[in-house]
Amino acid sequence: MTKRVFSGVQPTGNIHIGNYLGALQQFTRLQDENECVYCIVDLHAITLPKDPKELKENILDVAALYMAVGIDPARSVVFVQSDVPGHAELAWALMCYAYTGELSRMTQFKDKSRGNESAPMGLFAYPILMAADILLYDSDIVPVGNDQKQHIELTRDIAIRVNNKYGDDTFVIPEGRFLKEGARVMALDDPTAKMSKSAENPLSRISLLDDDATIRKAIMRSVTDSDGEIRFDPEGKPGISNLLTIYSAFSGLSQAEAEARYKGQGYGAFKKELAEVVTDALTPIRRAYTEIRRSEALLRVLKDGAERANAVAERTMRRVKERIGLGT
Repeated sequence: MTKRVFSGVQPTGNIHIGNYLGALQQFTRLQDENECVYCIVDLHAITLPKDPKELKENILDVAALYMAVGIDPARSVVFVQSDVPGHAELAWALMCYAYTGELSRMTQFKDKSRGNESAPMGLFAYPILMAADILLYDSDIVPVGNDQKQHIELTRDIAIRVNNKYGDDTFVIPEGRFLKEGARVMALDDPTAKMSKSAENPLSRISLLDDDATIRKAIMRSVTDSDGEIRFDPEGKPGISNLLTIYSAFSGLSQAEAEARYKGQGYGAFKKELAEVVTDALTPIRRAYTEIRRSEALLRVLKDGAERANAVAERTMRRVKERIGLGT
C-alpha cells in the first residue's frame, strides 16, 4: 500500500548542504513510491521574533528550493503551513493531552532556552505543533534528522494517548525515518559541531545558493589537521572525515574509494577537487532556483498545494472533533 510521508523545513535562511543531503534528497526519493506532503513550516519560524518582510521572502525561497532540488508539485503536495488552519487548531487540541513534564525534557528546548525563565512559550510548546503537523495528515513516515527523535517519540506518545481514550483509529501512529549517522555533515570551521544555518561564521557552511567563489573559499579554509593523511577517522581526524563525507555524498564514490583515490596526495589537492565536485552539483540547483523564484507559477503551486493539504486536514479535524466532542 502507498504510504503517506510528511515533513517540513523552516524558512529561516539559506538552506545548506547538510539540510540538502540529510533531508531534501530524501524528500525527492520518497516521491517515487509514496504520497508526499511537504510543508514550509512558517509557524515554527516565529517561535523567536522574525522580521516580517524577511520571513515572507524566506518562505518563497524555501518553496523555490524545494522544486529546484527535484520535489515535483505534480507528485507531492507543497504548501505553506500557515495557509492551512488545521495545524494551529489541532495543536491546541493536542496541547490538552500533553504534559509539561514531557515538554520540559525536550533537549532542543533546554539548549535554546538555556534555563531562561523568560523564554517564549512558543519555544516550549512547538513540539506540540510539530506533532499536529504530522498527525493532521495521517502520516505514516516522517523523514527527519537524528536530533528530532525526541519530537517523533512525543508525537507517537500523544497519538497513542488520544487513541487509547477515543479509539485506535483517531490518529495514525507515525514512524520516523532517521538519517544514518554517517550522513551527518559537520561545520567546516568546527567539525565537532553540526553544520548550522544560524552559525555566526558564514564560512562554517556551504549554502545551496552560494556562488562558486564562496564555496571554494569555505572548503579551502575548512579545518583539517597537521598529519596530511586523507583517511576517514571521525574520532581522530574529524575535519578530513567531514570533507570525505561531503565528497562521497556529491561524487557518488564511497568513502573508501575516495580515500584510495587521494592516497598520498595533500589536503590542498583534495580540497580543490572537492570544491569542483560540490560546485558542479550545486550549479544546476542554483540555476533552477533562480528561474522558479522569478516565476509567477510559484505562488500558484503554493495555492494549489494549500487547497490539497486543506482537503486532507479538514477530514482529520472533523474526525478528531467528533471523537473528543467539539463543535455542534
